[in-house]
Amino acid sequence: MTSLSRENAVLISEVGPRDGLQSVAATMATADKLSWINALYAAGLREIEVGSFVPAKLLPQMEDVATVVRHALTLPGLTVMALVPNRRGAEAALEAGVHKLTMPVSASAAHSLANVRKTREAMVEEVRAVATLRDAIAPQVLLEAGIATAFGCTLQGCVPEDEVIWLAAQCIEAGADESGLSDTVGYANPAQVRRLFKRLRAEIGVHAGAAHMHNTRGLGIANCLAAYEEGVRTFDSSLGGLGGCPYAPGASGNVVTEDLVFMFESMGISTGVDLEKLIDARQPLMAGLLGEPVYGMTPDAGLPKGWKQQH
Repeated sequence: MTSLSRENAVLISEVGPRDGLQSVAATMATADKLSWINALYAAGLREIEVGSFVPAKLLPQMEDVATVVRHALTLPGLTVMALVPNRRGAEAALEAGVHKLTMPVSASAAHSLANVRKTREAMVEEVRAVATLRDAIAPQVLLEAGIATAFGCTLQGCVPEDEVIWLAAQCIEAGADESGLSDTVGYANPAQVRRLFKRLRAEIGVHAGAAHMHNTRGLGIANCLAAYEEGVRTFDSSLGGLGGCPYAPGASGNVVTEDLVFMFESMGISTGVDLEKLIDARQPLMAGLLGEPVYGMTPDAGLPKGWKQQH
């Protein structure tokens, strides 16, 4: 396998400690979360969404998020990311010291009301408020507006592509540094992914952000490859495929980090992640969530004979 130049490399953004843990009934103990994050970091992951700053009564799984952030900040070179739904959450996240804020903004009007009880237009104003706060107290912190349900919605059905692109542009105008597209409910197909990311890059240029794909219908990896072919270089995924959306009926897990890394590395595209150590990182996850199913074709099948990863 030949190593590629830096511009051809991809960034794998691990979202399991947030997207994964908020989607399961059990609450992982803080010590187990820290062990899991340590293992992800040891495998070479350098951007991890460690939690979300939401009321504990809504998501008790995230009650210890500030403690988790403080620990993650001790890991050199790690971009510590957290989801915030509004200005209040952003204030707490910035106080905790995160490096990057992510805000979900639903392209589906129905999902927006179900998820955050706000219209899409109100969420754009929330992005503006968070950007203003960030600029005032922590201008070095990045702000991403992830366009949720960009490829369809279990509540609404079809989401017009013009509205997706319009919403991403509105978020950038409101002060977000980047805006990516999320297949929240696993409706996307590769042709649609290529089309939308091409339009996104044409509309907002360098502000176009990550591909966040779900594997609900088995197309998560194919959709990531389609996004890569359109120039996307940051991909969200979850160890063991843990995750989904509690406000989108029928939405199941994220793209499996192990399978995504295997695909890119086997193509000669560097992820910076050690695949064997990544598979080992499943152990603290499973120990912290006893009985919770984890997924992944690569961990189940094992690495091919003669596999030698190069960084």
